[in-house]
Amino acid sequence: MSYFIDTHCHLHDREFFTENQAEAMLKTAKSRGVEQIVCIGTSHEDSLNAKDFAKLHKDIFWTYGIHPESSNNYNIKCEKSNKLIAIGEIGLDYHYSGYNRSAQIKLFEQMLQLSIDLGLPCSFHVRDALPDFFAVIKNFSNIKPSVLHSFSDSKENLEYALSHGFYIGINGLATFANLSCYKDLTSDFIDRCVLETDAPFLTPYPNRGKINEPGNIADIARWLSHKLGVSEAKVAEKTTKNARKIFHIPNPKSAESSARAELS
Repeated sequence: MSYFIDTHCHLHDREFFTENQAEAMLKTAKSRGVEQIVCIGTSHEDSLNAKDFAKLHKDIFWTYGIHPESSNNYNIKCEKSNKLIAIGEIGLDYHYSGYNRSAQIKLFEQMLQLSIDLGLPCSFHVRDALPDFFAVIKNFSNIKPSVLHSFSDSKENLEYALSHGFYIGINGLATFANLSCYKDLTSDFIDRCVLETDAPFLTPYPNRGKINEPGNIADIARWLSHKLGVSEAKVAEKTTKNARKIFHIPNPKSAESSARAELS
């Protein structure tokens, strides 16, 4: 059976999921081939909650992030830790009126420096702000290869991002929104993307109207398979390989094989 990695979800956040819901969704995810999950931090406190949740589950990993919406009030305090695989979600968000551009850029620069100090890749949240995002990134040329989460900008900006080494996070938004950036994709796009749910948000077709969960990665994979004209097994194989390459997530199958070999 093919298996997947959900590279971006918020299953640890008790504002959206009760403990029982989260545990039930983990079982459903396993049954649908989602072997590993990355819980994404959006504030100092939320990141620590992601860390605590990851401690309880061997196949869950976490990130330390402060969302740009928190740029007027934040606390950065992070050191290398077990199962910490990235800095994120971080970035710029100019979607809603009243945003503080200079404060967001200041926070973003601090988080980028943290990623460099810790030697970790990033999960980027960028909405209606790609020109500033690319301008800031140019000053941090030594960041690790990273993911543009939930990409929904223009085709031109998608090509620019790919040409500059970014990976693209594909989630449920692509399955129901008519996004110009995903028109006329070729099969080699599979080498530069990862799968994510952003659960509880952005529930993919055909489950619109329900809370999103990691198991829905399988539906996103099906959409991408049809879009690129490749098999679902190929989508699973390549996106999982990409996620391991970016975030250095260990292969549980290899660990199991090694353990069996040591016992034999």
